[in-house]
Amino acid sequence: MKITVIGTGYVGLVTGACLAELGNNVLCVDVDTHKIAVLNNGGVPIHELGLKELIVRNVNAGRLRFSDDIVAGANFGDIQFIAVGTPPDEDGSADLQYVLSAARNIGAHLSEFKVVVNKSTVPVGTADKVGAVIQEELDKRGETDIRFSVVSNPEFLKEGVAIEDFMRPDRIVIGTNMDEAGQKAQEIMNALYAPFVRNHNRILFMDLRSAEFTKYAANAMLATRISFMNELANLADDVGADIELVRQGIGSDPRIGYSFLYAGTGYGGSCFPKDVQALIHIAQENGSRLHVLEAVEKANEYQKNILTKKIEARLGHDLTGMTFAVWGLAFKPDTDDMRAAPSRVVVRELLARGAAVRAYDPVAIDEAKRVFAMDLEDEPALLARLEYSTDALDAVAGADGLVIMTEWKAFRSPDLKQLKTLLKTPYIFDGRNLYDPALCKSVGIEYFGVGRGHIKS
Repeated sequence: MKITVIGTGYVGLVTGACLAELGNNVLCVDVDTHKIAVLNNGGVPIHELGLKELIVRNVNAGRLRFSDDIVAGANFGDIQFIAVGTPPDEDGSADLQYVLSAARNIGAHLSEFKVVVNKSTVPVGTADKVGAVIQEELDKRGETDIRFSVVSNPEFLKEGVAIEDFMRPDRIVIGTNMDEAGQKAQEIMNALYAPFVRNHNRILFMDLRSAEFTKYAANAMLATRISFMNELANLADDVGADIELVRQGIGSDPRIGYSFLYAGTGYGGSCFPKDVQALIHIAQENGSRLHVLEAVEKANEYQKNILTKKIEARLGHDLTGMTFAVWGLAFKPDTDDMRAAPSRVVVRELLARGAAVRAYDPVAIDEAKRVFAMDLEDEPALLARLEYSTDALDAVAGADGLVIMTEWKAFRSPDLKQLKTLLKTPYIFDGRNLYDPALCKSVGIEYFGVGRGHIKS
């Protein structure tokens, strides 16, 4: 099939590369000429395991191309995937300007039947707006016989394992209209995804609004589990329980399961924060309130400062003259994504209290430098006390404490005796509960996890 993917961000690149891998002819287009130049020169603007190799293989095979020619993109694909950003507005609603701009361009050049697929995460009712914009452009041109169908096909990709998620999906949600054009779109989408479901049909066809709602509902549920466990972890600290043991105790119940039950410093990234906010806003627009999700969001914002509160409880509010090593900056491992990363809150708070910070992350250093320069552009004195290490142990040497923000595999089994020797004072503030408190205690390290019951040496 001939496929156009509009947008070369995280979702667009993974979608385009994976569909090309299945033998489709894919053109990815973007208005960002710099990003297209990087891709055409063999680079990849994001870090995702296996993505660069997948892109190079399919570019070399002639199945995948990149262009900043938006008109060419509109004319190329029989299926037009819209995979552009939907950043949150100030009120928390999703900004649809890029989605609707893509739709307008498709409508301006539509000459035959095409399936227009919303791959971006969009509010309920967006498919109707996309269809209206396309039809408006057709009407301007006096084209009364050209047909199209708008489809909702939300992505369910986890950063770090996105290619695996795309190639071996647990479900493929497709929302269509039930008219003649919608039935034709169903047939086309069914054929497109047939290679992914040969062993077991995972395609779920539904109406457009239910498909759009499904994406938000899924992310809201996962965010709720995270905030729920973080709330319990904070209580576990107060009552002297160990949340890791509690997690095992409740996760073994098949009605609950283990996924997304790890206590920590709150969720971040490009999806959960903005999608929870957007769903809350959708409810408000419809005269309703999502009380649980409002609490989820509030709990998550509180949790981002939980390590700062632990540091203050042990070392005081004024941290002037102290240096903290921070391991991990990306919001999760196997990505360089710094969007809404809890590390941004913790690092800023440490700097604001007078401390210096030496930060290390296996892949996110360049992105972190860009993000913190932006976050602290009006506070140069704070930015001056933030430095970056190219080695995890170098960051620790002489520090007054180690703060762990991301659960990279490389951080999971350190030589605790060596850490004890390198640290100026033996404090570990573990935002991901990577270590056994008893082992830390045995080597003389004072350990502070999240929900580990105030265990000290």
